Amino acid sequence: MPQIPIIMPQLGESIAEATVVKILVTPGADIDADQDVLEVETNKATMAVASPCNGRLLSLRVSLNESYPVGAVLGYLEASAGEAERLGIDEHPPEPVRGELEPVCKSTPEGWQRGVEPTVRGLPVPANASGASYMSPRMKARMAELGLHAADLAGIAGSGAAGRLTIQDFEQFLANLEKNKLTQASSMRVAVADAMRRSWTRPLATVAIPVCLDPLLAHRKASQPKPGPALYALRALALALAENSAPAGRLIGSKIVHPSAIDLGFAVEADDGVLVPVIRNADRRTLAEMVGRYNELVDLARQRRLPPDATGGSIATVTNFGTFGLTWATPIPLPEQTLVLGMGAGRLVPSWDAAQKQFLPVMEANLTLSFDHRVLDGGGAGRLLARIANLLTEPGKL
Repeated sequence: MPQIPIIMPQLGESIAEATVVKILVTPGADIDADQDVLEVETNKATMAVASPCNGRLLSLRVSLNESYPVGAVLGYLEASAGEAERLGIDEHPPEPVRGELEPVCKSTPEGWQRGVEPTVRGLPVPANASGASYMSPRMKARMAELGLHAADLAGIAGSGAAGRLTIQDFEQFLANLEKNKLTQASSMRVAVADAMRRSWTRPLATVAIPVCLDPLLAHRKASQPKPGPALYALRALALALAENSAPAGRLIGSKIVHPSAIDLGFAVEADDGVLVPVIRNADRRTLAEMVGRYNELVDLARQRRLPPDATGGSIATVTNFGTFGLTWATPIPLPEQTLVLGMGAGRLVPSWDAAQKQFLPVMEANLTLSFDHRVLDGGGAGRLLARIANLLTEPGKL
């Protein structure tokens, strides 16, 4: 006689798995269609799983207090050929198309399997890895116990509905970790990771514009002491925000909180992380006045000895990723900030000179502005970046 599977149903739009909390029928019993067989619990409610047809309960493939994904086979019924035909189940169906989730009933229960396989080979992360988009209360509790976040599970291929992670996937992931070399992350690396995780909860975007560095380089050559390229960018950002501070505002609920002062940070690479010293009231101090303080803070940051008055409370950050030879990047604003201004490496490029009617070599770099798209749109970001670029072409006014 045909064997009919009892499948974990979709118990709600956002439900990916459920935990078996009570077994209502024992194997060998005759049951009716729509009779409750199991009681399961989700993060929203306790519900019953019913029999799909009349028949005799052959077996249950579940354990109490274990979670099972939507679509999992929970047990089997022995039913008549008429019931199998009514349910559209063929005892000898064709093989499923690769990549589809289709139950196949063969002569043994083991024939019912998920048939999801990535069709592209050699990927560093499986093609069906969607990450922990949904987590059951049990998984959340287990992750909290271990101090883990959803981002830590982003590369795991889930076996649940639509590739979602189940508690079994999670425990297997932990077991596999022990087979690899593990080292303790530094406190700074953990802090940076936490900041970036919180930053990424917002919709971020980036705009960019090229800027000619020749005026800046000429000004720097004639200056003593010499400002760093990032300090030029910081001062230009400070003046642009002093003209209009709204782009640096923060969205809190339905209110935009405008900055009370133009306090700007700048990124400094330290051992196993990045520190962000802060220059207070950067719009009220000239470029020349800030050089000494800037250099002092760079040294203190590299020693990880920044004073309390030079940390936290900044409204935007400047990062010179050009020091690594990068011409383009998309930096991420800190969680408490809306903006981060980036400067790429300079390089010689041909530029059309209308007066001489020929291309001339100029030193050019890309400026990028990454921003919280909830606060700022592309037009506003573009105008702010254009103003910064314009200020950098007139370094004598900084």
